[in-house]
Amino acid sequence: MSSSNCVALVTGANKGIGFVIVRDLCRRFSGDVVLTARDEARGRAAVQQLQAEGLSPLFHQLDIDDRQSIRALRDFLRKEYGGLDVLVNNAGIAFKTADTTPFHIQAEVTMKTNFFGTRDVCTELLPLIKPQGRVVNVSSSQGSQALENCSEDLQEKFRCETLTEEDLVDLMKKFVEDTKNEVHEREGWPNSAYGVSKLGVTVLSRILARRLEEKRKADRILLNACCPGWVKTDLGGAHASRTVEEGAETPVYLALLPPDATEPHGQLVRDKVVQNW
Repeated sequence: MSSSNCVALVTGANKGIGFVIVRDLCRRFSGDVVLTARDEARGRAAVQQLQAEGLSPLFHQLDIDDRQSIRALRDFLRKEYGGLDVLVNNAGIAFKTADTTPFHIQAEVTMKTNFFGTRDVCTELLPLIKPQGRVVNVSSSQGSQALENCSEDLQEKFRCETLTEEDLVDLMKKFVEDTKNEVHEREGWPNSAYGVSKLGVTVLSRILARRLEEKRKADRILLNACCPGWVKTDLGGAHASRTVEEGAETPVYLALLPPDATEPHGQLVRDKVVQNW
């Protein structure tokens, strides 16, 4: 490991789509690939599985709900590589449809990881992204569905080109607060905590891409959100229509956009195609 080495990193990568993204990057990315997981034992087991296939990912612990854990990873990347070339924010959670946990708790827990955890990783690691770096936030078309099911007033806010990160954070907090007070439907929110959390990820991606455009235009960093589709994973369930390999295709495509590419940037991409927002 040296600071001249390129490095790619995937969050939530001990299983599912994240695991396959790491496998594909090990095969196709010229540099080190870091597999991260919240649980060290599971993460190391995943690395061993890939080593048995002749690949050589590295492991680093990361719990995106823990700011100290994110900062330890940040310091490791800065020290060993002088930055980061590819970041794939894949870590996320979802409650099963049949789960009887009260909706307001589902909303709080889902939002904490999927939106706020992802945002914290971006806050700490985006400053490390090297010129021509690539950032991929794994979102979901359920986020787009959630947007369609919001009130017109909320839709207008989420689609607004001048919405700031602080405004978005306030909206995400309001959703959780409204579920606690059992007024979320009256306030114009849909009934999907997962959908609203992923709507947050997509809108956050648009805001962060805009900021990169303003502050680091010459560095030609491309940041996008993507929808992997309905994939057979612990999260997607056994009835899903896509294999994990198919789910990993678009995130890997965005992670490996060629150095001279200028787009997509700040988009939601599904099946390698930019989606209307």
